[in-house]
Amino acid sequence: MSVDIFNGGKLIPLMEQFYTIQGEGFQTGKPAYFIRVGGCDIGCSWCDSKFSWQSGRHPLVKVDEILQNALNAGAKSLVVTGGEPSLYNMDYLTDVFRSAGLDLFLETSGAYSLSGKWDWICLSPKRRNPPKAEFFAKAGELKVIIQTIDDIEWARENAEKVNSKAKLFLQPEWSERDKILPHILAFVKRNVEWRLSLQTHKYIGIP
Repeated sequence: MSVDIFNGGKLIPLMEQFYTIQGEGFQTGKPAYFIRVGGCDIGCSWCDSKFSWQSGRHPLVKVDEILQNALNAGAKSLVVTGGEPSLYNMDYLTDVFRSAGLDLFLETSGAYSLSGKWDWICLSPKRRNPPKAEFFAKAGELKVIIQTIDDIEWARENAEKVNSKAKLFLQPEWSERDKILPHILAFVKRNVEWRLSLQTHKYIGIP
């Protein structure tokens, strides 16, 4: 019989937690409490949080404690990112944070099953493990990381799958931003349904 080390979602492997200003995508500029869960098996070469990949390196932390930290910080919204949050059951987490009055935002590749009730889902699909259909149907935004010109066409393929209300963003991969940004700008000007996303938090030096 398997042991539920996550205690029905009341514990999560936590890499870090902090209160900051959202730096990218549709929610840019909004204050939010961030939690970065440990664990991801997608393995993007350009990932800026590779330390999160191995869930066993990160302590199991009580969701209730994280909620109290968010409330103590004065946060009104929560962003769950990773790692890959869809690896875990988020039902308990979203229930208790919603009961406390926080808005709930998820950032995910959509590679595994959706759990929890979210106010906004930022879907950032990855080639190595594409999203499940349920994420395309429920995403508030599609944010595709662009490392090479070929990624722009792949972004268009994903846009054909996402729901009609989802906001569309192209975001330059940080280490290639100077080289790829001119191609993104040219594409967005020709395809006005798309928007440019920048990692503004890195430019201004906040988490």
